[in-house]
Amino acid sequence: MSSSTEAAAPLDLTSREANDTPDEFARRALAGGAVQWSDVHRGWLLLSHASVTEAFRDPRLSADRITSLERLAQNRPAYFAKTVELLSGWMIFRDPPVHTRLRNPVRRALTPRRVDQLRDRVAATIDELIDDIDPSSDWDFREKIAAPLPALIIADLLGVPGSERYRFQEWSDDLGQIVFSVEPGSLEVGELKDATDQFTSFFGELLEHRRRHPGDDLISAMASDPSGELSPMELIGACTLLLFGGHETTTNLLTSSVRVLCEHPDQRRRLLEDPSIAPYAVDELMRVAGPAKSMVRRVGEDHERDGHRFEKGQRVYVVILTANRDPEVFEAPDVVDLGRTPNLQMGFGWGLHHCLGAPLAQLEAYIALRRVFERLPNLTLRDPERGWSGNALGRGFGRMPVTA
Repeated sequence: MSSSTEAAAPLDLTSREANDTPDEFARRALAGGAVQWSDVHRGWLLLSHASVTEAFRDPRLSADRITSLERLAQNRPAYFAKTVELLSGWMIFRDPPVHTRLRNPVRRALTPRRVDQLRDRVAATIDELIDDIDPSSDWDFREKIAAPLPALIIADLLGVPGSERYRFQEWSDDLGQIVFSVEPGSLEVGELKDATDQFTSFFGELLEHRRRHPGDDLISAMASDPSGELSPMELIGACTLLLFGGHETTTNLLTSSVRVLCEHPDQRRRLLEDPSIAPYAVDELMRVAGPAKSMVRRVGEDHERDGHRFEKGQRVYVVILTANRDPEVFEAPDVVDLGRTPNLQMGFGWGLHHCLGAPLAQLEAYIALRRVFERLPNLTLRDPERGWSGNALGRGFGRMPVTA
């Protein structure tokens, strides 16, 4: 393929280029301008760090997915409407003032002190998981460590038995079909009924139990929140979001980070030998290997943006993948530097929608990655040539075979 043909190729967030060579994809994308229309995605792409930062703060770009899902539910089976009702408690799918009302009780419950108290628990859990590994055999890093660690920690934080994590994973996988879909109207998702019923029943009963018998856990704190801002179903939705986000995204971050550190042995050594990088290392891994590729918004009102006319109802992709590689903000963006500072990576969102669970993800990732490479110094990828996978919204791996 000639260079002129490559330059003319349309930007496709689902392409092998975006997944396997994101630095090259970002260079090509940013060369075409900070804001571009995509026929591939039938929407606008916001690509630069400045345009992404502005988008996260702009009320004219709506995060609301519930309104369109409610319209869709009118022509779908009744269980679909119940799933939409469950998702209506997900603050990430709402705009202010509903977003603010949903966020406040969670913010008050998920305090820095509560997260920091999990430090020893994270270290003990990662050691237990490593103890169960047979280092003489091949094994899957995602299955043995990256998936169970955050699932066990978020279960502990919420105050639910860690033994339930297999059921939670199954329900989350089913719910993920709609959560990660750009075109939910095209889905045939019969599994949603069971997942919605199970989540609603489990958390509904647990919230009621914690109201009567509070403990030192996140669900108790939310159930006893004096503001009474959330309806019973919104509380269930908030619990579901915490469980879903608390293990799914961190699992992907851990898996991708191990891949990156195996490919960059100098940074792997630095992680173990240089304690000064502790405040910065996970931010850099989020920048180069974070699970979020883009976030979707809808134009809420007509307006001009970077010389382009944005019309109400149009889809907008806020492209974190390219913003995190913008040379206007990041010196040598294609270099992995665990000590990079400042690091204005956008992987946890920005502004009103900055991830409340970011401190927990950072704590888990730093402790886990250090312990993995301390205790398994010969950890090696079994298939180092295997490509990344992803859709328009995310990027990562399914299985990741390794040997230690």
